[in-house]
Amino acid sequence: MRLAATLALAIAVLAGPALAEPRHAVTMHGEPKYKAGFAHFDYVNPDAPKGGDLRLADQGTFDNLNPFIVKGQTPEKMQELVYDTLLTSSADEPFSMYGLIAESVDTPADRSWATYTIRKEARWHDGKPITPDDIIFSLETLRTKGAPNYRFYYAGVAKAEKVGERAVKFTFKPGDNRELPLIVGEMPILPKHYWQGRTFENTTLEAPLGSGPYKIGAFEPGRFIVYDRVKDYWGKDLPVQKGLYNFDRVRYDFYRDSTVALEALKAGEYDFREENEAKKWATGYEDWPALTQGRAKKERLDNQKPAGMQSYAYNMRRPLFTDSKVRQALAHAFDFEWTNANLFYGQYRRTESYFANSELAATGLPGPDELKVLQPLKDKLPAQVFTDIYHAPKSDGSGNIRPNLRIAMKLLEESGWQVVNGMLTKDGQPFRFEILLAQPTFERVSLPFVRNLRRLGIDANVRTVDTTQYVNRVRSFDFDMIVMSWGQSLSPGNEQAMYWTSDAADQQGSRNAPGIKNPAVDRLVELVISAPDRESLVARTRALDRVLLWNHYVIPQWHLGSDRLAYWDKFGRPDTIPMKGFQLFSWWAKPAKTASGG
Repeated sequence: MRLAATLALAIAVLAGPALAEPRHAVTMHGEPKYKAGFAHFDYVNPDAPKGGDLRLADQGTFDNLNPFIVKGQTPEKMQELVYDTLLTSSADEPFSMYGLIAESVDTPADRSWATYTIRKEARWHDGKPITPDDIIFSLETLRTKGAPNYRFYYAGVAKAEKVGERAVKFTFKPGDNRELPLIVGEMPILPKHYWQGRTFENTTLEAPLGSGPYKIGAFEPGRFIVYDRVKDYWGKDLPVQKGLYNFDRVRYDFYRDSTVALEALKAGEYDFREENEAKKWATGYEDWPALTQGRAKKERLDNQKPAGMQSYAYNMRRPLFTDSKVRQALAHAFDFEWTNANLFYGQYRRTESYFANSELAATGLPGPDELKVLQPLKDKLPAQVFTDIYHAPKSDGSGNIRPNLRIAMKLLEESGWQVVNGMLTKDGQPFRFEILLAQPTFERVSLPFVRNLRRLGIDANVRTVDTTQYVNRVRSFDFDMIVMSWGQSLSPGNEQAMYWTSDAADQQGSRNAPGIKNPAVDRLVELVISAPDRESLVARTRALDRVLLWNHYVIPQWHLGSDRLAYWDKFGRPDTIPMKGFQLFSWWAKPAKTASGG
């Protein structure tokens, strides 16, 4: 009997899921590129010299040094530079996470839980060790008092518990979310002892305690902030940090206008600029003598990262935009071809996917793998998802957009709108809305769009407000239309719930600015998150892409597929550029060259 019981137990163990074991990395699908014991990432120079300054520019202002709440505005890159996470990602894989604060992660095949073991050497800037209590405190604080996106990100965590002197176990709610061990790994870790006695929900201008490669130095709200490299940073020799964060100081100066910021670069007031305006890239650097003298550089570096979706986004909480035909009609009034030729010097490509510039973008008609996903939802989807290939409205680029406007008017009339005394009306109410902007540079794009809308009898206007007002209005969904961007990764997952789901539509501060409430989209987001392998992830993401496109939630704009950089020749950089594009914090200062006197 004893033998039979032993055999039965052995069979049960063999038949059950494989036991977890500590690993140095966890991936969304497949195996990590870098094996245990690797020395450094391939796209860094492990011998890069430390020292020098990196001076950068930001537009707008800041009035808060707590980047985890919905209130106020925080400086650029603060979270990345000041706070470490349990794991950190590589830039040359779709989604692999390697140990940072955690020396290892254990998770079973079904990913129903994950245990992270903290490195003995992990320290806060005040010298105190990072503990399991800090990890648990971070989770509970972020999802109860932090910005809404944290509640979405960590909604799948059932509990977190200390299971050893340096170990924390996260148990996940039932489901098929393979991403949760990686999502938890990305969680910024907060010092419990620092926040005791402080109100986390309030804005602050007290420099916070962190554990990352930099800490906040001098700053003046709205003018500048300096990050000082932590010379005795506990993680500086880890494989995931080797060759990174080489500058002694990183300074951001704040400018209200991008034109003034460009002139400041040319005057040597700061060192590096990533250009996001086509006109400035084409003409704004012609009077910079340092370029022809070889003291500055201007180059375009291709990347393989998804471009995401930049667009005019409708606010469907407004009755004006609840009809899909109306939204489709207005898209015909935006003349991308003319805009690209006359304003952008032909530099851009039209965006026709929420995952543009990647294999995740839907192309052609749905294939068999996509149809398996889409068919059960057929009665909830636009018929074109199955029958037509999505293309954004196109013109001949001459500025004569009358054919497109005729299509638009037909769609509007089908929705009950009629032109009366030159004004498009329905039930006695005029078609009137506002395009809210935060950057004057978008006025030159939006004003021709408005002129085309007025030819349809639509009373549209453009309003540009200061950054603080804009952020507050967008957070509270107090707008008709905005320019909205959704960045994407090569491994979409939990963030899609924050972007598109019905729950996110009601959460102020969420990224679901259009207010999408669509059961089919909700289900597709669930399927993307639960994809068991790379092949199914690609198919499910393409299916989601089609459904978003054919519901006409936005008017797609454009993308580039490369990075436009202008900088003083004071930097060294690695030879390798990873798939996710250049990594500025892998660069280093050349001691012999500065931008002063430029």
